[in-house]
Amino acid sequence: MSRAVARRSLPPFLRLRSAVCDDGYWIGRLDHKDWLSPNELLKIFANIRDPSLITGSFKRACDRRDYKPNEALYSMMIDRLASCRRFSDVEEVLARARAERFRFSDEFFYRLIKMYGNVANHPEKAIETLFAMPRYNCWPSTKTFNYVLHMLVCKRQYEVVHEVYLSASRLGVALDTCCFNILVKGLCQFSKFDDAISLLYEMPKQGCVPNVTTYSTLMNFLCQHGQVDKAFELCERMQKEDIAADAVVYNILISGLCREQRVTEAFNLFKSMVPKGCYPNSGTYQVLLDGLLSSGKFVEAKGLVSMMRAEPWDYWDLIMAKTFSLGLYVIRANIDRDCVKLGKVLFILFSEGVL
Repeated sequence: MSRAVARRSLPPFLRLRSAVCDDGYWIGRLDHKDWLSPNELLKIFANIRDPSLITGSFKRACDRRDYKPNEALYSMMIDRLASCRRFSDVEEVLARARAERFRFSDEFFYRLIKMYGNVANHPEKAIETLFAMPRYNCWPSTKTFNYVLHMLVCKRQYEVVHEVYLSASRLGVALDTCCFNILVKGLCQFSKFDDAISLLYEMPKQGCVPNVTTYSTLMNFLCQHGQVDKAFELCERMQKEDIAADAVVYNILISGLCREQRVTEAFNLFKSMVPKGCYPNSGTYQVLLDGLLSSGKFVEAKGLVSMMRAEPWDYWDLIMAKTFSLGLYVIRANIDRDCVKLGKVLFILFSEGVL
């Protein structure tokens, strides 16, 4: 890693760190009568090593005649306190900001909400912060709003997702396609496919256009629930709307066909990708190789390995992982049929010069 990259990866406050490590020295500077500029104040708080001293020092800074609240200082303190999981201190600092009627930017709230969602694992507080933003004369951006939706879907709090979604107009948020994609994903995970598919009709009413991610999420649900033919119907509808299928869509459909033992159809679908301008990725080869081996189509598997060798990415780990997993299964189950299968896989690898 270059020095330039290493510098960019450092937390901002570390760039202000001094060789002087004595907290008493830095806190003592808050009692000096000399004028402290905002940058000098930032440097003081960047150099206080003990996070338990931050809030007390901040109170002393607030009592100075030259104190002026600024977002950089608040952000630094909150980031440092959150990284040490001192969330009660974070609340104390925010209480001061409310008393000052300080106006934060959307980016500040985005970072704060991420802190509550990721570090504190407190989604309720993240939602509360989102709803509180207008009280700071700051309206959430679509990016901040979507982050809360995504966080709730990841935490499988589906009922709350709907509540937050309905608050968009009250918060002045303009919904976008990404927002609807998050909702579609959540509804599919919650097994509410009919509600998810209905969003395809709701999106144009909100000025949004479904994209390939919208459709691939729906197709993935159908394939996982044994409805591959309906997934293909949805794919046709997508293409009629001039949305081209990408590798993710093909991987989903190929996987669905293989799961239903329709491996020949899966292989034909794979061969149709490049003529349609879509190139397979490692995931495509993974799912198809698995399907071919599981169905005993070793000639086709050998041909697929030959194709993989022509790809620019490294196929070695993929093949070896598949061979290892099959070999491990044979060792555990000791099934003659799978021993023969493993032997054929190894023969393919030897004949292709892989082993």
